Amino acid sequence: MSSRNHSASPPVNSRQSIKSKNFVKKKPVKKSYFDYSLLFLIIFMLAFGLLMLYSTSSYNAAIEFGSSTYYLRKQLQATILGLIAMFIVANMNYRKFVWTGVVGYIVSIIMIFLVLSPLGYEANGARRWIRIAGVSVQPAEVAKISLILLLAVIISNNRQNIRKISITAKIFALCIPMAGSILIITKNMSSALIIVGIAFVMLFIASPKYSHYIILGIAGVSVILVYLFTGSGFRSERVAAWLDPESYAQGKGYQTLQSLYAIGSGGLTGKGLGQSVQKLGYVPEAQNDMVFSIICEELGLFGGIAVILLFLLMIWRFMIIANNAEDLYGSMIVIGVMAHISIQVILNIAVVTNVIPNTGITLPFISYGGTSVVLLLAEMGLVLSVSKRIRLE
Repeated sequence: MSSRNHSASPPVNSRQSIKSKNFVKKKPVKKSYFDYSLLFLIIFMLAFGLLMLYSTSSYNAAIEFGSSTYYLRKQLQATILGLIAMFIVANMNYRKFVWTGVVGYIVSIIMIFLVLSPLGYEANGARRWIRIAGVSVQPAEVAKISLILLLAVIISNNRQNIRKISITAKIFALCIPMAGSILIITKNMSSALIIVGIAFVMLFIASPKYSHYIILGIAGVSVILVYLFTGSGFRSERVAAWLDPESYAQGKGYQTLQSLYAIGSGGLTGKGLGQSVQKLGYVPEAQNDMVFSIICEELGLFGGIAVILLFLLMIWRFMIIANNAEDLYGSMIVIGVMAHISIQVILNIAVVTNVIPNTGITLPFISYGGTSVVLLLAEMGLVLSVSKRIRLE
């Protein structure tokens, strides 16, 4: 009896050993993250942009340069260079660019003043470029990425004092020399507005106190309206053409009217890819500022909305990366890039649809422009670099 009880007794520590095997907490493994969704969006937008650029520019390119692929080839070269820059920057630690903002800020202002020198040259009635060793560069595009990097450093270093209006005003004042020189020297109001908008959005998001930003925003809009409506000559004529484009159909209102005709004739589904009529010399420089109107004519209202949704998806990915960035510096870089692209898209579509006065502004990734696409892709490289250093458990 005693031997039976002894042999049938269960092992004392069997359940404890099972628990110890099944319920031991392991340390979470941290994995690096890379935003492939954003990368796919970038590549898709570039491919779509090249397709629409060829469709839009082939007629004018054949007449002016004897080759229907002239603009496509130049944009493709810039896109390849930009992709190389994007992948190099994406594989670098974004913290290595801390001092790049200071250097870029100074260099970009010098480049803006060089527009007045023999290096500067005029195209389509605007003197906004400089040519160095046969390569044309638009200083305003260099200024945008430089300001983003500079403000990201300064805001991250002043995170405790950013709520003070005196500190905010000093940081915001850094954009004034850039915006002022772009506006006065190159007469490029749209780029000046983007510079100011980038600074405003970065400070607004970084600050926990929003009241003085509302006042600053109202004051800024008031200054812009006063500047537009109290001007004379070229500026006043442009505002008048915006208010009543039909009365200026042979002048400043011509491009806007042709753009609206293109959007209206496209209807819901469009005339079909390559079937635009307005691109056949009716819309001046259709491959630049007015490419969105040709998209609406060929792909219809659905095509135009699809493009807007793609940009919204891109902005959503920026927000995800900014919220999960490893530090405030990385988050501010992404916020600056998001502000740049979103403001530029809004301004371009607003101009094409005559919501605001006509001003030269390109549609990111789609409009023709070598400097723009190279530096935009460099900005994308910075965003991907920030995303690559996010650690997931």
